[in-house]
Amino acid sequence: MKFAIQSRNDEHSNELMARARTYLTDFGLVWDEESPDIVISIGGDGTLLHAFHRYREQLSTVAFVGIHTGHLGFYADWKPAEIEKLVISISKKDFEVIEYPLLEATINFKKNDEQNIYLALNESTIKSPDVTLVMDVELNNSHFERFRGDGLCMSTPSGSTAYNKALGGAVIHPSFEAIQLTEMASINNRVFRTVGASLVLPAHHKCVLKPVKAADFMVTIDHIQLSLKDVKSIQYRVANEKVRFARFRPFPFWKRVHDSFIDNDV
Repeated sequence: MKFAIQSRNDEHSNELMARARTYLTDFGLVWDEESPDIVISIGGDGTLLHAFHRYREQLSTVAFVGIHTGHLGFYADWKPAEIEKLVISISKKDFEVIEYPLLEATINFKKNDEQNIYLALNESTIKSPDVTLVMDVELNNSHFERFRGDGLCMSTPSGSTAYNKALGGAVIHPSFEAIQLTEMASINNRVFRTVGASLVLPAHHKCVLKPVKAADFMVTIDHIQLSLKDVKSIQYRVANEKVRFARFRPFPFWKRVHDSFIDNDV
């Protein structure tokens, strides 16, 4: 089995990375940063996001596992003290692979019908740099609403506990093949109206955002920030690709939600 390690690059994470690499090579595994079978992320959920985008062209063959060197994360759920246990389980291939849905964002530009396609593990956001964002929202080719406000956030189920939750969106179990559109400070008065609630879209639905006035936007794909000009539309849907995680032990999603947001002892 081939492995790679993504570190947050602080002293503690780098120390754990060196230990894990030594242990795994002693067990006969092969260090391979180009085409690993398993990627160990050491840091936090942000570190795993970097690992995901680093290997996004190999999602069908690579599985991820996270060790947290800070607070417990949704993706980084192993403790540093458990590194030997994790290494032994990896060497014995004592794990199953689970898959979570991803978000596909297709950005279409006015010039030459150019388009760029991205995958997000957590979410994508859209904001107007200087003025109120005004977007027509289409669901399955039908106009749904004209949004006015600070911005919009489209998240995956596994990413629903991140920025989406901070915006008041619903927490969705990652077994659902869905995406969620959540508003940022929408304008609602006697003249302008939006639905004022998050929309959860199933896998066979798509959402298209079309700018009404300005065509320049700040768009994020997870931690990646894009400054885009002359945007014609942005289409979101559940991606065909999935992210694969190596699961070594039961860790129910709702327990993870409880431990992350409710339990003060974590």
